[in-house]
Amino acid sequence: MKKLSMDELNRLSVEAFKEAKKNKVIAVLDNVRSMHNVGSVFRTADSFLITAVMLCGYTPQPPHRDIHKTALGATETVDWMYFENTADAVTALKQKGYKVYGIEQVDTSEKLDGRTFSGDEQIAVVFGNEVHGVAHEVLEICDGIVEIPQEGTKHSLNISIAAGIVLWEAFKQLKKPEYKVLPAG
Repeated sequence: MKKLSMDELNRLSVEAFKEAKKNKVIAVLDNVRSMHNVGSVFRTADSFLITAVMLCGYTPQPPHRDIHKTALGATETVDWMYFENTADAVTALKQKGYKVYGIEQVDTSEKLDGRTFSGDEQIAVVFGNEVHGVAHEVLEICDGIVEIPQEGTKHSLNISIAAGIVLWEAFKQLKKPEYKVLPAG
């Protein structure tokens, strides 16, 4: 077994990434505190070739060395925008035809493993604050609320982990037809 080189991994250049057809997914960060979490979401967004990241409220914005530390340059590839108010971001997305899903545990949420995203829809997923989650007023205007099934004692995940799980699931379901998962090993 040998590790693959960067050439063997067929990584896109920044220019090629900017020109590539993106998956129709936007990640919305609702008052996320940690710069490391923000950087991690950018890195995940780059990995799955998603359209953009929306930073809302007091979510930190690039450029900042602590964001860069975990983003590893993804703030240069992934488009992003800032909204002072998350509800305004959700409203703007809905006006552009996006289906918006809050990622949260509530009595009416559906499990991620039971949610099917249609290949022709544009979706946005809203991830909330590390302590308080997605704001109630934001959840009220979402098209749906999805939760990641969990069976342990904590019943919560760090936002960077939750974003990775949800964005991977969306990527698998909405992936471009030419994408294929390479076999392990």
